[in-house]
Amino acid sequence: MNVLLALVLGSVCGAALADDAASATAEPAVETYSYSQHLDIAKVLNMSPVANVCAVVPARMTYEDSHGQRHVVEYEVMGNGCSNG
Repeated sequence: MNVLLALVLGSVCGAALADDAASATAEPAVETYSYSQHLDIAKVLNMSPVANVCAVVPARMTYEDSHGQRHVVEYEVMGNGCSNG
């Protein structure tokens, strides 16, 4: 009976630890940036490349805040395909 109880408790604890590990590595939800929004950026982890078109295009930045939380913010930038000549 003790062995059965130990197996049940072990599997429940293992499942709980696996769920915590999966949620820690899961990509955070993408937030849409507005210019009135204050961002707490401690470290930029990744920035998407800007498209080579002459138009406003979406871009994303992944960063960590001062508490170590990871965020992904989407914003709009002018593409790199415009020429002034």
